[in-house]
Amino acid sequence: MATAEDVRRIALSLPGATEKLAWGRPTFRVAGKIFASLGDDDAWMGVKCPKEDRDELIAAEPGKFFLREGHDDHYAWLRVRLAALAGDDELSAILTDSWRQAAPRKLLDAHPAPGA
Repeated sequence: MATAEDVRRIALSLPGATEKLAWGRPTFRVAGKIFASLGDDDAWMGVKCPKEDRDELIAAEPGKFFLREGHDDHYAWLRVRLAALAGDDELSAILTDSWRQAAPRKLLDAHPAPGA
C-alpha cells in the first residue's frame, strides 16, 4: 500500500520538483505549478489528469480513482486512493504523468519520457 511518505519521496525525486504547503496540505510543484497534492487524511492524492480521460479511468477502476464532486468539476484534476495502488511502480507512473503535464517544455526536453 502506498503512503503519504511514498508520494513525497517519489514526487520530490522528479526533476525540479518542490514541496509547498497550500490550504494546510502538502502540494508538489514543478516551475511553480502544482502536479500533486496530498488529501486531508493522507489516504488519497490529487494529480493532474486531462478532463477527457477522467471518466474512463473512474469507470475502469472506481475503487482507485474518483472526483471530489463540486470541487474537481472544472479542473483537469483526479483523486487517487493510495491504498488501491499496486505499489511504487504504479505510484511513480501516475506522479510522473502528472509531473509531465505541469513541467515546462525546457524541463520536458531535458528529461524525455522513456521510449520517446
